[in-house]
Amino acid sequence: MAAEHSVDIVSKVNLQEVRNAIQQAHKEIATRFDFRGSSASVTFEESPAVLKVTGDHQAQLRSVVEVVEGKLAKRGVPLKAFQWNPPEPLPGGSMKQQATLQQGLSSENARAITKAIKDLGIKVQARIDGDSVRVAGKQIDALQAVIQALKQRDFGFPIQVENYR
Repeated sequence: MAAEHSVDIVSKVNLQEVRNAIQQAHKEIATRFDFRGSSASVTFEESPAVLKVTGDHQAQLRSVVEVVEGKLAKRGVPLKAFQWNPPEPLPGGSMKQQATLQQGLSSENARAITKAIKDLGIKVQARIDGDSVRVAGKQIDALQAVIQALKQRDFGFPIQVENYR
């Protein structure tokens, strides 16, 4: 039996599920009556993970974003992983909006998680390992209490638990 147990707290998004959701959104946009004959579209670029949405006017842009978010939610992709920029007008009178996909924990987010763990007062050690936070402790119950407390708290970005040993 191991003397010390550990768990990694990460913030990752399954890119295959994002691709599938975008493909479903393409199909719905192509078949919906209110989008027919318009510039409504959605594209996803992976190199810098950016989601681009366009529409003829503000209301149509909002409808396209709702379609995309609905498809992402059905596929289990956390919507908090996307940071939406404000809508921008295009030269032809249409509108565009971009969202960047947040993968991994930034140093500020990792510090917020470690501070939250220390504020719990549970006997565990939390340290930042690159884009994840490793939590180690001697008791499995203590790790499970930390996991439950972190999942109930809203950090403004999605968190997952990996490598539970």
